Amino acid sequence: MKSDLFAAQHMAQPATVPGMSLQNSKSIKYVVNGEMYARQGAMVAYRGNLQFERKGQGIGGMLKRAVTGEGLPLMAVRGQGEAWFAQQAANCFIVDVEPGDALTINGRNVLCFDPTLSYEIKTVKGSGIAGGGLFNSVFTGQGKLGVICEGEPIVIPVSPQAPVFVDTDAVVGWNSSLHTSLHRSQSIGSMVRGGSGEAVQLKLEGEGYVIVRPSEAPATQPKAH
Repeated sequence: MKSDLFAAQHMAQPATVPGMSLQNSKSIKYVVNGEMYARQGAMVAYRGNLQFERKGQGIGGMLKRAVTGEGLPLMAVRGQGEAWFAQQAANCFIVDVEPGDALTINGRNVLCFDPTLSYEIKTVKGSGIAGGGLFNSVFTGQGKLGVICEGEPIVIPVSPQAPVFVDTDAVVGWNSSLHTSLHRSQSIGSMVRGGSGEAVQLKLEGEGYVIVRPSEAPATQPKAH
């Protein structure tokens, strides 16, 4: 049987080292030797002796998810083998988190991560429930974090002289050292649509960067299994 489908760039290669690597721009391969974590429903294939179990978020995390409809629904993957993860053909990236780093990521953009990383679901400072109930996951420690983005991401530097304003539906993540607050402004788009003319953005100040996806549409909630 012959086809470009079977070209080398599409073929899964034998595992050489444990941990996370890019299979291609749309999926991440994880060689499991013990345990790792991934979003529920993100596994698309595996081989080997692996078990998949739901991972609870604790009482506080479950409460926040119930209030906001968002959160970080996780599963633990244990055993020895290889697993592939993807989410609706979104672009995949691997972030190396080092000691002293703190990265804030929207739960919808987390695909998988090493067990050496710690995460905590926190309220975005300055937002509150009335501001849309912005709850993101803050990752610290040392290890790899698999991130997804619908479309090509836009990474915007933030400096004390140039704060950045982002749409709350488009933001993917930012340095946790940045100061956040809600900013209300007149929106041409909302006026054209006949709305109130007032839009709310997330204002980021300080030194660092913010990651934005090229879409304001709410992401589809992940399936749970």
